[in-house]
Amino acid sequence: MEIRLLAVLASLALVLGATALPDSGSSSRAAAAPPPSGTAPPSDSTTTPSGTTFTNPITEPFADTYADPAVIRGKDGWWYLYATSDPLVSGGPFGNMHVSRSQDLESWEYVGTIFDEENRPSWAASASYFWAPDIRYVDGQYVMYHTVTDTAANPDPWDYTIGVATAPTPAGPWTDSGGPVLDPRPASGDGYLNTIDPALFADEDGTRYLYFGGFNGGIWVTRLDESGTRAVGEPTRVTVADRYEGAFVVKRDGWYYLMGSSANCCSGPVTGYSVYTGRSRSPLGPFVDHEGVSLNESRVGGTQVIAQNGNRWIGVGHHAVLTDVSGQDWMFYHAIDKDDAWLSEPGGVNRRPTLIDRMDWIDGWPVVNAGAGPSEGPQPGPVAASGLGIVSGDPASGSGLRRVAGTLARGSDESGDAGAIARLVPSRRDAAVARTAPAPRDVRVEADVRLPDAGGSFEVTLGGPGSSTVSVRLDARARELVVGQGRQQRRTALPANADLTTWHVLTVEARDGAVATRLSSSGLGDVDAEARLEPRVPLPQHAPVNLVADGGEAQLDNLTVVPAHTSVTERMPEPRAGAVTFAEEFDGELDPGWRWLHAPSTGPADVETADGALSWPLTNHDLVGEANDAPALLRDAPDGDFVLEATVTLPLGENTVRNYQQAGLLVHAGDDDFLRLAPVSIWQTRQVEFGKELTADGGRWFGGHVSGPVADTMHLRLFHTTDPATGEHRYRAATSRDGKIWRFGATWTLPADADPSVGIYAGGGTTPPTTATFEDVRLRALD
Repeated sequence: MEIRLLAVLASLALVLGATALPDSGSSSRAAAAPPPSGTAPPSDSTTTPSGTTFTNPITEPFADTYADPAVIRGKDGWWYLYATSDPLVSGGPFGNMHVSRSQDLESWEYVGTIFDEENRPSWAASASYFWAPDIRYVDGQYVMYHTVTDTAANPDPWDYTIGVATAPTPAGPWTDSGGPVLDPRPASGDGYLNTIDPALFADEDGTRYLYFGGFNGGIWVTRLDESGTRAVGEPTRVTVADRYEGAFVVKRDGWYYLMGSSANCCSGPVTGYSVYTGRSRSPLGPFVDHEGVSLNESRVGGTQVIAQNGNRWIGVGHHAVLTDVSGQDWMFYHAIDKDDAWLSEPGGVNRRPTLIDRMDWIDGWPVVNAGAGPSEGPQPGPVAASGLGIVSGDPASGSGLRRVAGTLARGSDESGDAGAIARLVPSRRDAAVARTAPAPRDVRVEADVRLPDAGGSFEVTLGGPGSSTVSVRLDARARELVVGQGRQQRRTALPANADLTTWHVLTVEARDGAVATRLSSSGLGDVDAEARLEPRVPLPQHAPVNLVADGGEAQLDNLTVVPAHTSVTERMPEPRAGAVTFAEEFDGELDPGWRWLHAPSTGPADVETADGALSWPLTNHDLVGEANDAPALLRDAPDGDFVLEATVTLPLGENTVRNYQQAGLLVHAGDDDFLRLAPVSIWQTRQVEFGKELTADGGRWFGGHVSGPVADTMHLRLFHTTDPATGEHRYRAATSRDGKIWRFGATWTLPADADPSVGIYAGGGTTPPTTATFEDVRLRALD
């Protein structure tokens, strides 16, 4: 049952396991009540908050692979991390999705699986897998959406759909809803569309949206019914097919950001998976990138959020976003160690542990580590503990909060999993007020808040007494979230389905002369209400934070008061191309340094050099695989750092299938060990692929990173550097549609003892007949 106490009884001794704290004028403090039964809350700093230090992968202590991560902070104060179905370790048993937990977002411990034979969805086929969990807190319970790969309703395999299960705690037990969120969707030919990789987003008007989908069909979004377990209406496609999967949506500054992963997730040592984003003013799209290119068109766009950078980590993607208590965003994602890509047993399973890295917002766009990509080695970690002596998981204990008026008491969450909570109970005449020690001007307050009484309100005030006071009020009677200073007020109505008798995450952040507040069910980028104020009177340098309950009891848990994080506002500098050291302009005989591969010494008969261009009709030849018969024009690579550059015109059209016509740059260390960068037709899309083929682990592997957008004429660059520690060759890709605005992508490596040649190639298909035209090939110094 919920804890409910009439205000008229607030002056009496509290029951239900609560102990009142003395008036602010008293020099003594009541003895702390024993903690409620159940899991002890995480420990907290009693002085000032400090970020943890972590080293990727964070799941290494208990898992070899922990893919498709999803994360949430439970009401019990622990953070819970979920993963797809896989053997957890080499040679270990297969698990139907996994869960682990942490007190500090640094050290994680394994908890168990989500489904077993007793609670797995009965409507799923016996051979079904369960993939890609998405975790939320909705209406007082934990809700997990997940992929079901095979249903019992259809005889055909791989009729993908989405399931949903609920639990009273983040660790379960999980109860299936009894059926799919939406029916499997047949493809236009054989098989089914990828109804996979769900992600929930709740908006300010109370509408709940579920994003789902993958390469076969694209990413879609559907509205959900009030229960959140069934789709309603027709879904809307928000990305083109053959590009994105693994959606995650956050709202920021009035924009909806759709993030998704591209390329193959699971190609072992040549996995080029990465994350892109687009934004829209509507949760239904259209989502466009930083140049205004849509994610839902053939020449597909997307702004890079994270890509592999040349260290050990490749295949960085399928992510979730979590905000730490200082307001800094973090990306949880999986990756593959390029030198340890597989579980040793069973074979064929990619080793994809979970990583975490800082996600910055620069010029309105998210980017991991300011563009530096995945981290390796010790890193400053998230802020996970409160300052000012506040014990986050038991806020009424310790010395962090001082009662000023009314009653501040410890209590137990009798209806949920929060454990110890703080209860602010007003008297008949006065509001209940608790106060912290002075906090800095730029401060962030976060708490799980519950208002059991329909006429109650909870308020956070910053700035101390006087005209500088800024208040944020969550008002159950008026059904609104208000931020104000004096007569200067900003009000936002709460959605009709926001039940304040269940826990909600309330954040208040003062930064750079503004105060912003957000109410959220899950604290995962979703929004029930938000408001922002630029107060006319500046906040003082330091002032206490007051927590106020009026008109009824307010219950608090997971309370943190910390300095607001310092935003990173500048990207890491990208490499710069310097002076030209060699230029082939195709205005006569080829430079004698060139040589043809898989062709006569004079080149293929239909390749012509004339009028300052090399014309190369595409053939069906390809270097990928066993044939190794594609012609290429190569020369020795220069010593040291350099930039390989070419301009190529390849009219691939749009929205038609012409697999896999392409032409571009080649770094060739052998017919089974090479890199290539080119615009390419991939089914109905036109993308740029930076591919790699190698021989490793007893096989031949090809994979790639994909980017774009493309135009008929593309400018391509590969920036070559050498790792000073290992001697490995690093090649960073960049592309441009106009030769001026460049987009940087992934980095592939070749071994230190490789001696590759560099040049150009064309091929991949003859339908329809197409000619690639190279205007130039250049080598440049690296600035």
